[in-house]
This record gives sequence, C-alpha cells and structure tokens, in this order.
Amino acid sequence: MITVVRSIAVLLVIVLAAVACQTATGKRAGTAIDDATITASVKSRLVADKAANLTRVDVDTNSGTVYLNGTVDTAEQKAKAEQLALQARGVKNVVNNLQIQKK
Repeated sequence: MITVVRSIAVLLVIVLAAVACQTATGKRAGTAIDDATITASVKSRLVADKAANLTRVDVDTNSGTVYLNGTVDTAEQKAKAEQLALQARGVKNVVNNLQIQKK
C-alpha cells in the first residue's frame, strides 16, 4: 500500500512539474493546473483499482474533459475506466476511446 501511495505522489509531482512547461499551449495557468490535477486523480484511481487492471489506459484532460485512450481486455474494463474517471473531482465529461483488445 505504501508503494502505491508513493507512486501516486511521484506521479503527481511529475505531472505538476510538467504543467509548468505547458504555458506554451495557450491555456491559462489555472486551467493547465486543474487539468493536470484531474489527470493525476484519474490515473491514480485507475491504478488503485487492481481488480480491473487499468494500468494501460492513457489519460488526457482538456478543460475538464477527460479522454481515455488505449486498450483493455473486456467491455467491463472499458466501462469501469469511464466510471472511475467520472468519479474524479473536477471532471465535466469523459470521452471513452478505449478499444477492446481481441484475443
């Protein structure tokens, strides 16, 4: 459990450091920080849900809209990822672009 908490903390520090470099994107600083915080929150929720194994999901946020990209094994995992993203604070909408990997 401590390892997960440390991983989340490191991820949050990296994301916040990256936000400092995002001023060239044209976003206001507050929007960039909010989006980075939302992205970190969604990623931590996905990683924490061990049962769904959602570590391969890429998360991007733009003005409160979360974009989920990547592949998952089942339709249930796709739905779970969207559900977890919607639960994160500050999320206005989720665009679920996850693809179900055929075996």
